[in-house]
Amino acid sequence: MSQPRRTPRRRVWTALTLPAVLCVLAACSGGPGEDAAAPAPSVSPSPSGPPGTLFDSFHYSGPDDPALAAHGWEVRTGGGGPGIKDSWSADGAGFPSDATAQGGRVLRLQSSTDGTMQGTRQVEVQGTGKNLFTGTYAARVHFSDRPTSGRNGDHVVQTFFPISPSDDSAEYSELDFEYLPNGGWGTAGPRLDNVSWYKADPPDRVNHTLKQRLEGWHTLMITAMDGKVSYSLDGKEVFSSSGKYVPREKMDVHFSNWFIDTPAAGGPRAWEMKVNWVYYKADEAVSPADVQKTVDGFYSAGTDYVNTVPKA
Repeated sequence: MSQPRRTPRRRVWTALTLPAVLCVLAACSGGPGEDAAAPAPSVSPSPSGPPGTLFDSFHYSGPDDPALAAHGWEVRTGGGGPGIKDSWSADGAGFPSDATAQGGRVLRLQSSTDGTMQGTRQVEVQGTGKNLFTGTYAARVHFSDRPTSGRNGDHVVQTFFPISPSDDSAEYSELDFEYLPNGGWGTAGPRLDNVSWYKADPPDRVNHTLKQRLEGWHTLMITAMDGKVSYSLDGKEVFSSSGKYVPREKMDVHFSNWFIDTPAAGGPRAWEMKVNWVYYKADEAVSPADVQKTVDGFYSAGTDYVNTVPKA
């Protein structure tokens, strides 16, 4: 059974520092000998590339990097839920080197708690374009089964999901990958929940739970085409929905790492989720093999970022 609907987000976002007219974009056509992380001199809205494509390998210096906002991302620092309300912090977002990642760089989302509301910090990074609808969504994500420090046992949720800009929308849409290594809401873990939503409040959704330990890197894919949504894990379909449980309006991609509740105090601990890359292809059902082939091509060309999706 799917988890209860998360507390409405009441999204309050703090804008990141972005000097006027500054738009730092990575060049799509750079060859292997060029510095892929160097900013392009162009002030065009996006580099050239395949039409209807979003790709990002998260080569940023930190949450206050102007290129992060210029490329359509925000780090949440406002109030609201889900999880422990009003505990969102940009401190948990980073972009370190990682030898286990393709291209050697990741988005790291590190949440922390000491078992109290005051000592809890959650982290979420979201897109801001409000222009992703039908097509193929994919991300390479590293799930954690235990904290990087401190005792185990927290009810943590590690997520990748496209969602409507507003929970109150009449055409509300949300498509979830949620990994709960220790379970939550009275259920045991580990578990991977896939949930397709029709309405947020009162909750109206369909779901599937895979009871499997998933620590490590995985390619997560959501294909929303022709009145059907399919979820796949490492190339294998695990769930599908249809009927009214399909996207009805344009969405943004979110990555978040949050706590369902605050269990008993037991000293500070930190939980880490990592994202290697994210990919979206508008209005096409792309196979897992072709997604990886396209991503490999971007890395081979030294391309860190592409966005040719039409604006909302």
